[in-house]
Amino acid sequence: MKFNKIVAIDPCGLTGETVAEIKQLAKTDYIEYTDCPENNEEIIRRISDADCVLVSWRTPIDAAVIRSCPSVKYIGMCCSLYDEQSANVDIAEARKNGIVVKGVRDYGDEGTVEFIFAQLICLMKGMGEHQWKEEPTELTGKTIGIIGMGVLGKMITHTALCFGMRVIYNSRTRKPEVENENVTYLPLSNLLSEADIVTVHVPRNAITLTDEHFSLMKKDGIFINTSLGQPFEKEALLKWIEKGSNNYAIFDASGYSNLKDEFEKYNRILLTHKSSGFTHEAKIRLTNKVYQNMLSFLES
Repeated sequence: MKFNKIVAIDPCGLTGETVAEIKQLAKTDYIEYTDCPENNEEIIRRISDADCVLVSWRTPIDAAVIRSCPSVKYIGMCCSLYDEQSANVDIAEARKNGIVVKGVRDYGDEGTVEFIFAQLICLMKGMGEHQWKEEPTELTGKTIGIIGMGVLGKMITHTALCFGMRVIYNSRTRKPEVENENVTYLPLSNLLSEADIVTVHVPRNAITLTDEHFSLMKKDGIFINTSLGQPFEKEALLKWIEKGSNNYAIFDASGYSNLKDEFEKYNRILLTHKSSGFTHEAKIRLTNKVYQNMLSFLES
């Protein structure tokens, strides 16, 4: 079994030898776009005669698009799929129209962990343009609060423990296996008030930190977001940044989303204009998982 036509609708990050194998799954055409479609009309134009669509997190495929493309039978999300609510594809509408949607998990976590601790070390020791405190400080003994204890949260936990940090966390469900490693679960309000560093790792739309939340945080704290979407109110974050002379926020390109221009005005909001989890190795893992999903669909 093969697809008739495969369209990668935007830059999906597929790379390595497995791309050739993906192309072989198309009977006729494999088309890969290097730009993101600007609107639904362009999306429909690109995929109207395809039965397989590959899409990154950048492009929304909503109900109107799905209803306009009856030839589509499979949508391969070249990004993390945690649940239907956080997906950029209308999975419920796809299901109504007999379309199978598959996503991937756990392909970019290694790079994200490295980014977080590289940024923390540089900031705390003054190895770049900024230094957190008056003197260089260590990770050892600091309290890191992790919001979201999935695979990535657990990897951050293990790294933090290696540095001698105290780890506290909040998650939708308790994780006994993590708590057995001398990690403490706390209600969100307690976590925010106790942590020196708060790092957010939740699916899109899972949580929104408001002014009430930021008011609980320390006046010399560090806030980190690498989650897709915006799990915080912008004005609340900016108010917290301005409130304390040692408050810092760290974002990668996924974390700051469409707020780049505004955030660049603030000296203590540190922006990295790359997605921390989208490394060469992550792209290879992603490509392999996308290919296996496509094979599973065809074989079923």
